[in-house]
Amino acid sequence: MDTFYTYFSEKKGWAGLRELMGTTFSERRQKQTAIRNFDIICTGPEIDTEAALESTSPLNPSSTGRARPGRHRKPMPLSSKPRRRCSGRWVAVIVLVMLTLLVLLAIGAYFLKTLIDSKFFFCKTSFKFISRSLACDGKEDCANREDELMCVTNMTVNSTFPVRLVTNSSVLQVYTRSGSWRLVCGEGWQIQHTQQVCQQLGYSSNPSSSMVAVNSLPSSIKTGFSAVTPSNSTASGISDLLTDSSSCASGSVVALSCSDCGQALGSQDRIVGGTDTTIEHWPWQVSLKIDGQHTCGGSLVTPRWLVTAAHCVAGTSNEVDLWVVQTGKTSLSPWGVSVDRVVVHGKYAKNDYDIAMMRLASPIKVQAATRPVCLPPSGLQINSSEPLWVTGWGYTAEKGTVSTILQKADVPFIDRATCLKLYGSIISPRMLCAGYPEGKVDACQGDSGGPLVYKMQRWQLVGIVSWGVGCARKNRPGVYSNVDELLEWIYTVMEKTS
Repeated sequence: MDTFYTYFSEKKGWAGLRELMGTTFSERRQKQTAIRNFDIICTGPEIDTEAALESTSPLNPSSTGRARPGRHRKPMPLSSKPRRRCSGRWVAVIVLVMLTLLVLLAIGAYFLKTLIDSKFFFCKTSFKFISRSLACDGKEDCANREDELMCVTNMTVNSTFPVRLVTNSSVLQVYTRSGSWRLVCGEGWQIQHTQQVCQQLGYSSNPSSSMVAVNSLPSSIKTGFSAVTPSNSTASGISDLLTDSSSCASGSVVALSCSDCGQALGSQDRIVGGTDTTIEHWPWQVSLKIDGQHTCGGSLVTPRWLVTAAHCVAGTSNEVDLWVVQTGKTSLSPWGVSVDRVVVHGKYAKNDYDIAMMRLASPIKVQAATRPVCLPPSGLQINSSEPLWVTGWGYTAEKGTVSTILQKADVPFIDRATCLKLYGSIISPRMLCAGYPEGKVDACQGDSGGPLVYKMQRWQLVGIVSWGVGCARKNRPGVYSNVDELLEWIYTVMEKTS
């Protein structure tokens, strides 16, 4: 009351008192309310620290001295929840920027690694870098010969691979100790025999067998029979479990299905004169890359092995670790899976024996976009003008550019006599021709190593894009490596290096 009395006297009456009341209560209350509302909107309710400090004092402290006017109590806070910030949107922006930077750093690190790998070879054992020119030069520059072990190798096959499948029914023939090919009689054949032969052929997915009547087979393959004998604990191969026989008591022989290869979406034609397609229609198609650049095509023949052309490998890089393989993609990209083995045919020269194989560091998962193509039965007969299909990312015109989208085209088979007339004696038994007399449709640069396939019950790999005179020229069809003539080499590579 003393304060009010003093102010009332000094300000000369009620006008002074109203000024005090307005300043003390109305104006101050309005300012505090505006500030508090702004804080609530931006940061949420704020805990009154001053009120909290006051609450630590007794409610009725003992009075010492003259009583003073009481202070007005402040409004109860709306909530005691922690303070919220107005920066939520900024936090999201910062997180997005950081994620973008991390992605850019990862991409930069990948390309930096690719650049370093193209110039240097890293010796893991001795933990040092050496120049790429010193790798695969026949001299040991790393401890444990690391720089000489991961190199492209050559392999020549001089022996007969002991098992093969023949006719469209994939009938099994075994090369016996007598030096002849013999059909295997159905009696005594069991699932473990099927698994053993399929494993020897490089397959292990869903092996199964069936029986084919001897009378339904062409006489050209009925040169002899073998029958299963009681298990031999010292047998090293299926031929050791068989004995020669003049006939089959059951009247049927064994046919095998060793893989779920050659299955794809229904067939649908850049290749020169081709059209866009998708990888699901040709899931065995792969792209071979060095330094992230598409170099050649290839074909998966098992979940881990692929076939390509020898000229794609020879003269490019002897170091296996420089190669990566793109699988399961319709469009080209710099990414791929690593390779741990590259084998070139030991007789490759001047387009003949133009075949090589690559082994992936880990097998692919078989699914709609990644699935092996079937290797054809030995002696597969294709009639002249029957449609074959070629796929790849190669040039869409002679002296053109690589297509970024997978291309397909049908090219009719050209019989050997016609092929020889068009090209002469340069055509070896390891080559076949496919295309149109007028040209217009053909494989081209960048398609090398890719598949030429034929549809039976399943897709069969019958050719490998090899060479030609220009692209899609009249009377100059594409020339492909003849897979039928190279089957024994393919099977031997997979058996000896797996």
